[in-house]
Amino acid sequence: MIARCSLLLVLFTAAASVSAQIYRCTDAEGRKEYTDRQLRGKQCVLLDLPSAAIPAPPPRESAPRPRPLAGSPSASPSASPSAGPSASAAPRAGFPRVDTAEQRARDADRRQILTDELNAEIQKLGELRREYNNGEPERRGDERNYAKYQERVASLRDAIARSEQNVAALQREIANIR
Repeated sequence: MIARCSLLLVLFTAAASVSAQIYRCTDAEGRKEYTDRQLRGKQCVLLDLPSAAIPAPPPRESAPRPRPLAGSPSASPSASPSAGPSASAAPRAGFPRVDTAEQRARDADRRQILTDELNAEIQKLGELRREYNNGEPERRGDERNYAKYQERVASLRDAIARSEQNVAALQREIANIR
């Protein structure tokens, strides 16, 4: 049943993209087949499907770009708007600016949050390493099966690697703060 539904969905999607007609053809044994043409020797019924065409959105009206001044360096023909962020160092008009003191406060808050996260991750890494015990953690009472023990050892090893990556990423992030 699921295969039939998925086949039907694929056919409807494909048909909708080319706006073809879909037929449901039934053979003498009662098996149904969906196709884009009528088949000989089978009873075919044209399906009335809604159009899956999605109308295009109306064109957006973009804000007019300010023209560069005649004497400015961006007025030269070599400077194009697609040259990237280094093309003009001046902020765009209307773009909100943050004063230096507020930016320093934001950076200090960010540094504090990242430092707290780093300390928590280092503590978690220490606990994982203690539990891992150099690859030989103590067996628990629910680990009578050795394979279950090995699964826990592997998951601990993965958790340690992930935690080490988190510590390195947090240290890089803290180093990038101005």
